[in-house]
Amino acid sequence: MDIVLIRHPAVALDAGVCYGHSDVALAEAAEVSSAALALRLATLQVPAPRVVISSPLTRCSALAVEMANDFGCVLSHDDRLKEMDFGDWEERRWDAIDRQLLDDWASNFEHARAHGGESVAQFVVRVRAWFDAYTQTRELSPAYVVTHAGVMRAIASLALDVPLKRCLQWSLETAGIVWLRRDGEAQQWSLVKWNA
Repeated sequence: MDIVLIRHPAVALDAGVCYGHSDVALAEAAEVSSAALALRLATLQVPAPRVVISSPLTRCSALAVEMANDFGCVLSHDDRLKEMDFGDWEERRWDAIDRQLLDDWASNFEHARAHGGESVAQFVVRVRAWFDAYTQTRELSPAYVVTHAGVMRAIASLALDVPLKRCLQWSLETAGIVWLRRDGEAQQWSLVKWNA
């Protein structure tokens, strides 16, 4: 079973802005990003998808529509693939958020909710629900999953049994590709590509 996680391309916001659950547009046309990703995926010899699954947020869904059309496959959206909800911090500059609030959040990484949105623990439960459901549907492999950095790291953490804090240290660029594969017999996940 193959899952190919694709981070949305760059968004039309200044760098340094928190935009987790916010619905923001892509910086360039989805058609351009889709064509560039298709070339990279072919170069990496990633198998073509049977399905494209996407976060419903525009920065993902616009790309997913183009990719599903390009590959001639089914497209579905799932709310569980949205980025973490940062509550009151949404669309604010990270450097404009009270430093003490950020420190408090970092000191209680899994459960703090100073922003009023989701805790990391709540976010991981949501993503795990999607991941567990997906892994029961073998007929949908390989799948291209167009989503967000936080979701990709959470899925990698779950699949590879690696602490999420460790996955947060791994670089993941916009339009980055993460390819995971589960061995059919051992039922064990491995990382084929990270940030490709």
